[in-house]
Amino acid sequence: MPKGPQGQKRPADVIGNAVHIARIATGEAKETTLKQPAKRKSGLAGAKARVENTTSEDRKAIAKKAAAARWG
Repeated sequence: MPKGPQGQKRPADVIGNAVHIARIATGEAKETTLKQPAKRKSGLAGAKARVENTTSEDRKAIAKKAAAARWG
């Protein structure tokens, strides 16, 4: 079964997909979402804490290291 942009399971054929969307719209079926939304929430909180706790010099060093790994 093909997956949507966020990894949702969707029907392979066009008509099956249309029926699935209609069922979601009428409330017969639930739309698939992230499997573990708590992980995303804690990841966002961790990213915010990291930004608040790093100095500009540290961020510059991290960015240089990432650029070197990307283009190196």
